[in-house]
Amino acid sequence: MWQQKEIILSPKPYGFHLITKEVIAELPEIKNIEAGLLHILIQHTSAGLTLNENADSTVRSDFKRFIYDLVFKENGYFEHIDEGDDDMPAHIKSSLIGAQLSLPISNGRLQLGVWQGIYLGEFRKRAGNRRLFITIQS
Repeated sequence: MWQQKEIILSPKPYGFHLITKEVIAELPEIKNIEAGLLHILIQHTSAGLTLNENADSTVRSDFKRFIYDLVFKENGYFEHIDEGDDDMPAHIKSSLIGAQLSLPISNGRLQLGVWQGIYLGEFRKRAGNRRLFITIQS
């Protein structure tokens, strides 16, 4: 069986945010799935999704500093600036981090490792709500 739905995340500041609990709270249907797959697509080109450390918040702040230094906006050579000087760097960061995750479901739970959590990488300084398109296969 296939199910699809949309989750709207509230605006978050630039950086990496642990959204695992927020996502799971919107997916009560996985409690009834013995074996399945959750696919999450972020429907934006200036934010990303990744799976990483869920216990120590300094991992997220280190990610934030690293990705900012990797593609910073003050470099002066981006042509795409119609939506602001942080827009093209956000597109590049989104492509580097990725826009989707596929996660196994077993016995009614996401099968994440002990130290794994779902991150939203927000790469705009003034972002709005973010839409996640969810597909569940069971």
